[in-house]
Amino acid sequence: MQNLISLWSQMNLRRQVTLIGVTIAVFALVFAISRVTGRTDYALLYAGLEPQAAGEIVAALEQRGIPYEVRGTAIHVETTSRDAIRMTLAAEGLPAAGGAGYELLDGLSGFGTTSQMFDAAYWRAKEGELARTILANPSIRNARVHIAQSAAQPFRKSAPPTASVTVTTVAGVASTEQAKALRHLVAAAISGMRPEDVSVIDSVGGLVPPETDTTTAAAADRETALRQNVERLLEARVGPGNAVVELSLDLVTDHEQITERKFDPQGRVAISTDTTEKSGTNRDINQDVTVASNLPEGDAGQAGSQSQNSETRERVNFEVSETQRELIRAPGAIRRMTVAVLVNGLHSQAADGSTSWQPRPEAELADLRELVASAVGLDTARGDVLTLKSLSFESLAPQGTLVEAGWLPQIDVMQLVQVAVLALVTLVLGLFVLRPLLTGTPQRRQDETGLLPGAMGGMLPSPASMGEVPRVVSGEIDDISGFTDIPGESVELPDDPVDRLRRLIEARQTESVQILRGWLEDSEEKA
Repeated sequence: MQNLISLWSQMNLRRQVTLIGVTIAVFALVFAISRVTGRTDYALLYAGLEPQAAGEIVAALEQRGIPYEVRGTAIHVETTSRDAIRMTLAAEGLPAAGGAGYELLDGLSGFGTTSQMFDAAYWRAKEGELARTILANPSIRNARVHIAQSAAQPFRKSAPPTASVTVTTVAGVASTEQAKALRHLVAAAISGMRPEDVSVIDSVGGLVPPETDTTTAAAADRETALRQNVERLLEARVGPGNAVVELSLDLVTDHEQITERKFDPQGRVAISTDTTEKSGTNRDINQDVTVASNLPEGDAGQAGSQSQNSETRERVNFEVSETQRELIRAPGAIRRMTVAVLVNGLHSQAADGSTSWQPRPEAELADLRELVASAVGLDTARGDVLTLKSLSFESLAPQGTLVEAGWLPQIDVMQLVQVAVLALVTLVLGLFVLRPLLTGTPQRRQDETGLLPGAMGGMLPSPASMGEVPRVVSGEIDDISGFTDIPGESVELPDDPVDRLRRLIEARQTESVQILRGWLEDSEEKA
């Protein structure tokens, strides 16, 4: 401490002001770099929220005392605690997924609520519940549902309800399969609505058209299923990665309906029999009228004839044999199938380490061909083709390198760079600014001061500014005070004045430093 005070008292005003300014600048620079190094990194918490939902998130963060930043419509928090904050807010139902659901109906009372108000609240609740269900899908980031329900009119048939769904997906554009699922979801939740009555609009790609060609999708699914079955069957024999299967299906796309009716005249069938029988008797009597026939006991002669008849009638009703058939052929039937199978050959290693390849035996290929034909249901009558070959597979070079966990990903590289820069700046300022000021060794150029660097870190006068160098005889210095004889030594100085002065300074270091320091202070005061 005494050395610092002594050094400070020996400095002039300009050096003191320079030292104070440099010290303040060093501390300011160190403080700025430390602020940059210790700055908290913020990461995105939520973005694109509705104003009400964003306000609820901000209120929850302020209630917990969590630091946050609002940048436009995005909310940022500290990177280290972002995931924990998301889980905590999700446990409280924040942010609210979609609009309000059936809880809207809880606030309706029987007094002052008309049927129109209840219907409007009901459809709002239905829209909110559907939006929540859609947002439960991880691939959907935002969703809105609108339902159009026609008002009931007494003399007009009510139109079926329609709906529109607006979604924002994580992938950027909603696929056809996602749109199809959304249509069926909304249509199944609303009575009387069909999937065709639901329109799906993507916020990036626009309207997603409905899938009209279902036959193509069905063919792709069947091809994938058959290919997987054949590959699994072959890999059990040749091993994984040693079989490649390609399958193509030609499906029937026509919709056909056939109605057929045939009559067989030879195939009669009795359906009813009607039999009628009729019989009768006829008698004719001829009698003469006489006096005897008029008497009570008179016996008159009688004469006549008698006849009997019978009739049988049978009616049989026949129905002609009839065959009626109605055949409906829907699209999707296989018209033709083509299967191509490539199987790797056999690799053998010789004694010298060389590898040779040879195709698989024909008997094995015949067995594999039979298995594949059975697995896909091959029908040669309709023109199906199966091609199975054994060829050599070319080995592919590995793409990239194996990713392994290391220590570098766990360290923030930017923080390391900032700390390194801070240490470098501090070292440079300490060595080249503070040290020269504290040691009191100014470095000046020869053409300005006439001094040359000498031994022991001091400064010596140049030959041009020295003039005539004092003579030294038997260790005594002429015309220069402060120098004394070197005890017990006879000094023989060289002829060069600079060498003589250097030898003299080496012999009298303390006195030489005092003289040079006095010269420097005098020159600075004159300047």
